[in-house]
Amino acid sequence: MSGSNNSGSNTSQMAVPQAKEAMNRFKQEVASEIGVPLKDGYNGDLTSRQAGSIGGEMVKKMIMRQEEQMSGK
Repeated sequence: MSGSNNSGSNTSQMAVPQAKEAMNRFKQEVASEIGVPLKDGYNGDLTSRQAGSIGGEMVKKMIMRQEEQMSGK
């Protein structure tokens, strides 16, 4: 199947590549807060639940920050 639709072809690609380091720091911060032993490099030893909890918490925090910004706080 060919075409120009790249959706899903590389889910780890960032829309703003310059933000990569900041996102990595944010991920480390969230993992630390929720007690998930995230380390630099390979993390294949994490359970799906642990890995998913990091992403889920990141999304919650990003939504909260955006809502605060939109409400003028």
